[in-house]
Amino acid sequence: MFDFLFGKKKARTLTIEGVDSPISLDGKETILKAALREGIRFPNDCRVGGCGTCKCRLVEGKVDELTESAYVLSAEDLEKGYVLACQSVPKTSVKIVVDRLETGAASHPVIQAKGTIAHRRPLTHDIAEIVVSLDRPFTYTAGQYARLSIPSLGEADRSYSFARACPAGGTSEVSFFVREVPGGMLSPFLAKGACEGASVVLEGPFGEFRLHTSARPILAIAGGSGLAPIRALLEDAASTKCDRPVVFLFGARTQADLYEVEAIEAIRRSWNGPFVFVPVLSHEPADSA
Repeated sequence: MFDFLFGKKKARTLTIEGVDSPISLDGKETILKAALREGIRFPNDCRVGGCGTCKCRLVEGKVDELTESAYVLSAEDLEKGYVLACQSVPKTSVKIVVDRLETGAASHPVIQAKGTIAHRRPLTHDIAEIVVSLDRPFTYTAGQYARLSIPSLGEADRSYSFARACPAGGTSEVSFFVREVPGGMLSPFLAKGACEGASVVLEGPFGEFRLHTSARPILAIAGGSGLAPIRALLEDAASTKCDRPVVFLFGARTQADLYEVEAIEAIRRSWNGPFVFVPVLSHEPADSA
């Protein structure tokens, strides 16, 4: 009775099928935040309800949704009870099932490192490689990304995928491919501004994109600055003598928008199995050589 009168809330827990112990929920944290707080490798990427990577099936309990999941999840998913973990705040104790709960992937602690932009290398008219020297070793899996901010430009941060494989034991130098977005908070400065020597803050690694263990062929598709995680992934796999057949389609508007072709060809030559690299041009003049 007194709990009702004074508004004391009953303790809530999150139970994830496949995880031994329930998780106590704090305040208004989402399912995803609670899981990550406990070190569970819960699939996620954008964390703002836009990608659907963190979807899970709600089998017991009720949640409040911060954004409308129908914009991201299919009608079939909604009918089966799926919700977005990053946008779902439990109202009661809940139980969920996660289709792709990570159990075998390498687990890297999320850290924050400071550093400086050591070098910028123009790649196309609007894409540049940014090399950042860090004050501490950074470890990640090829395919992951980090959040980068530049204190002198304010508190805004942007997510960029690592463009190169991570050496064993980590690295104090990381590379990103950045495309200029006109009017953007960071990309114009990184891609074309006087950025060398600028102080940066890097947080990560984040993301679940990686090459899973399998013998099946690999179909890789990339375009623009989206080459970064694919290049890192293939470079890392080549170093382990991967022999899975690969077809890699790299899309660009014209030949002038292709870049890192020599690096990709080097990976192809070192690959331990069939590797077909196909540049695809959408706006190349018909009379070009």
